[in-house]
Amino acid sequence: MHGNRLYEGQKLALKYYFVAMVLFGAQLLFGLLAAIQFLYPDFLFGILDFSINRMVHINALVVWLLYAMIGAVYWLLPDEAQREVVGIKFGNLAFYVLTAAVAVVVLVYLFIQVGPGKESTIWFITEGREYIEAPRWADIGIVAVVLIFLYNVYATVMSGQRTGILAVLMADLIALAGLYLAGMFYTDNIAIDQYWWWWVVHLWVEATWEVYVAAVGGYILMKTLNANRKVVEMWLWIEVAMMFGSGILGLGHHYFWIGTPEYWWEIGALFSALEPVPLVGLFVHVLYDWGKERGKGNQINNTPAFAWLTVETFGNFLGAGVWGFMHTLPQINLYTHGTQWPAAHGHLAFFGAYVAILIGAIYLALQKKAGLEKLKMSKAGWWAISLITVGVLFMTVALTLSAYTQTMVERGMYGATWEGYFAAQANEWFWQGMCWRLITGLMVIAGYALLMYDMIRLAKKAPASEAEVSTAAA
Repeated sequence: MHGNRLYEGQKLALKYYFVAMVLFGAQLLFGLLAAIQFLYPDFLFGILDFSINRMVHINALVVWLLYAMIGAVYWLLPDEAQREVVGIKFGNLAFYVLTAAVAVVVLVYLFIQVGPGKESTIWFITEGREYIEAPRWADIGIVAVVLIFLYNVYATVMSGQRTGILAVLMADLIALAGLYLAGMFYTDNIAIDQYWWWWVVHLWVEATWEVYVAAVGGYILMKTLNANRKVVEMWLWIEVAMMFGSGILGLGHHYFWIGTPEYWWEIGALFSALEPVPLVGLFVHVLYDWGKERGKGNQINNTPAFAWLTVETFGNFLGAGVWGFMHTLPQINLYTHGTQWPAAHGHLAFFGAYVAILIGAIYLALQKKAGLEKLKMSKAGWWAISLITVGVLFMTVALTLSAYTQTMVERGMYGATWEGYFAAQANEWFWQGMCWRLITGLMVIAGYALLMYDMIRLAKKAPASEAEVSTAAA
């Protein structure tokens, strides 16, 4: 921001944030429908089946996070580079093309749902590959949009001020774009196909996204706590070394199921657990420094952004670290694979690692848009963060309870047979866990409604004049 005016890149970021929050609501809605169908399988049967609800739920999650990630980069890019974003017209065009494509894909998912077993289905309806079901034409469109995005980032940085945060983002975004390509081709061998599929699903998330989160988290810490840039960037390079090392090696904990050598089991299980460590180190280091300076008037500049970043740091450690390590050891995964254990881990990990920090980034943008020197948490904001965080935590516990029941009944008692599968699904404890999952889902949706109310209230605030800002600061 120069004065009270936003850069054009930051205005584009606000557009991305708006669509992201709408898709966040869609993700929660379809997740709620799927949770109901777990308990009452006849609900919407033949109209909107569980497989479609689950697919839209997961894809909406991935796409809204991608929107928010692009938005966060467009927000910090001109601020860090100290110049307007290069190619902003192409950036706006790419936004509208991507949004139109997402709308078409979702409508096809809902109204066509299943296509014929032909090549045309792969191109126009769905590729049928879990988490990356988008049809081939949409894949190509996403690549084109990301290429425009990459050009804008690189051209802006190369002609402006260069910082450690931008250097990390430049390297990371290349990997972010490149790894998506691994999921755009098929092989006849299902094991090889799954190998490349996991490179997209896992490394896209657990290497490139984690490094991205560290860069954005460092930027938020500098804006909210006036963190020392040297400290932030030191931890960023540690993050790069850890993520691209542990992320790639950590992928090995999936190889247990596709016939690769046994040494990958232990390597994958160990290194996948190390991924959250650098981000916790960055947060604790900056918080310690801030605590020493607090008596000198160093206060929090944006309470909502800092609160969500705090949730992200420890949610990432619990979800990706603790709950991930619970079932990644192959000796354990032999029994937990295919149960609700991965769902418990996935819900907390995605929320802790990505959702929370991107909500914090949006609050940072809303503060600047309103021209506020400091932003305090409103009552609606406190209720939102409390309901969403507690809801996700309790949902994780509920899914863990159901997973434990499945593991004991389906795998331990019945030896992984079809009879055991249905016995576990009918077990009272499993059903109770699914009930609590639905209740906690309603908590999260209530928190989302309050979050949207709080964000819309902030977005409608007119930017203060320079005199008003000075008076408020005083």
